[in-house]
Formats: sequence, C-alpha cells, structure tokens
Amino acid sequence: MGIRDEVAALKRERIITAAVELFYDRGYENTTLDAVAERLGVTKPFIYAHFSSKSELLAEICTRGVAAALRAMEGALAMEGAAAREKLAELGRRFVTAVLESQKYIAIFTREEKNLLPRDYERVSQMRRDFDRKLAGLLTDGVARGEFRIADPRLAALAIGGMVGWAYVWYRPTGRLSVAELAEEMATLVLAVAQAVPAQATTRVKRQPAARAPRTGTTRAGRR
Repeated sequence: MGIRDEVAALKRERIITAAVELFYDRGYENTTLDAVAERLGVTKPFIYAHFSSKSELLAEICTRGVAAALRAMEGALAMEGAAAREKLAELGRRFVTAVLESQKYIAIFTREEKNLLPRDYERVSQMRRDFDRKLAGLLTDGVARGEFRIADPRLAALAIGGMVGWAYVWYRPTGRLSVAELAEEMATLVLAVAQAVPAQATTRVKRQPAARAPRTGTTRAGRR
C-alpha cells in the first residue's frame, strides 16, 4: 500500500469512527452526513470522496460487525489437529471477544439493518448464514466423533450464536469481569450448550473383565 492509499484508508477510518458514534448515539435516521462532517470538522465533500452515500456508510459499519464474528469462526476452525470440543471452546473465546470489541458496530447492525439497501441486506445476511452454517458443521462433526451429545446441531448453533451475540447488550467494561475472563466463562457455557463430553471420556478404552470359562471337571466328591 502506497502513502496515498494509506492516507485514504486513514480518512475512511476517521469517517467510519465518527459515523459509528453518531449512529449509535442518535440512530441512523436521525444522523445526517452534515452531522458526520461537523463531528470531523470537515465539509461534506470530504465524506463523498470516500463514501457515495449515508447508506453505503451504514453498509460498511454493519459488514464490519458480522465480519468480526466470521474471522473468529475461521480462526477456530483453522486449528489443525484440534478436537471439535477444543475448536468450539476457542470459538467461544474468539467470538465473544469479537462481539465486545465490535460492540457499537453490532448494536448499529441490530438496530439499523432495516435501513440497509436490499443488496447490502442480502450480502450481510449471507455472511450471517455462513457463520451459522459453519458452526452447525462444527457441532455436527463433534456429534459424529462422540464429543457432543446434542440431537439438533442446527438449533444448537442458533442458540450459541444468540447467547454470545447478545453480549454486546449487557457487557460493561467497568463490570466485574474483564474481556479475557468473560471469554473463558463463555467458552465453558458454549461447551455446556453443546453437551460436550470430557476429553478423557472419549479417549478412554473401557475394558470389560474377561468371561470365566465354565468349569468342566468333576467335584472332589464325584471322583472315583
């Protein structure tokens, strides 16, 4: 990336940051591009040099929230040689961390998806479906390996997605748990939803005692 591209990227980030704060505080419909420009201390043409419309700006913000969750999923699935339960636990950590780091982006997406243009709504919705599909696939694989005891992996995937995704609503940085501590707790809860079998239970070889051969000899009293 050349210097010109770096400068353009920085300007885009400034615009997005200002828009996120305003959309989050005031709502999309109550925020104008003039207000975004005023927040930045620039004129509206500065914004138009990087975004063609307010709806394009909203689409970028909504995409980032969902993309963060997908990156968390891809990172967990890329763990070579890991058991399904290990991947799911890591997903729980990464997913909730992504949600909290993108707290305002996800809040805006949840509140304002109705204002996305149809093409943008479909694109972001496809990203969400991709996440759900990959999570259901991980759960299905775990069931096949005897690591999870769930009857409906697709339903469990939706339950996990809802449980973790909702953290953006109630988490407070000043609360009793840090993001790292919450990530560990969430990993435990995600495994509980999947009814994960302890690692030793799936690797232990259960040996049954050998059956005793029937005694064929006569008793002492029966000998001649």
